[in-house]
Amino acid sequence: MLAAALAACSTGSTLTREERVALYREHAGEPVASFQLPRAGMRQWTPLDDRTLTVWATPTSGHLIELRNPCPRMLTSAGLSFTNSMGVVNSGMDSVVTRGAGGSPAAINACRIETIRPLDANTIRDAKRELREYDAIDRSEAPPESDASPS
Repeated sequence: MLAAALAACSTGSTLTREERVALYREHAGEPVASFQLPRAGMRQWTPLDDRTLTVWATPTSGHLIELRNPCPRMLTSAGLSFTNSMGVVNSGMDSVVTRGAGGSPAAINACRIETIRPLDANTIRDAKRELREYDAIDRSEAPPESDASPS
């Protein structure tokens, strides 16, 4: 149902911020208490809006992170860190930490994590693929309806 609503709202080839957040929320798993940071390898993130981001430990698995309050610097930050305990990030206890230009410690901004929800990249990709654009045709220009019923 959300895919249809998003398709109806979509007027371009890309989703708005609100549509992207809704898509990820729709396809995220149930909230979990924590997640393990990868020791090495992939560590990618994407801000969806000023309170929501995705983090990826592998090309196919990641987490949707929602923050307690808006974190405006997240949208322009070149990098971020997570507070953690022995490599484990906990909702309600840990924070996303952004830095100012050049990683300046004077411009550090910490934003508390409210919820953590697992993501499956394949599910997200499939949902995005299902979104299709449509156009409106004036009734006077519409082709006649077919009376043929599917067999």
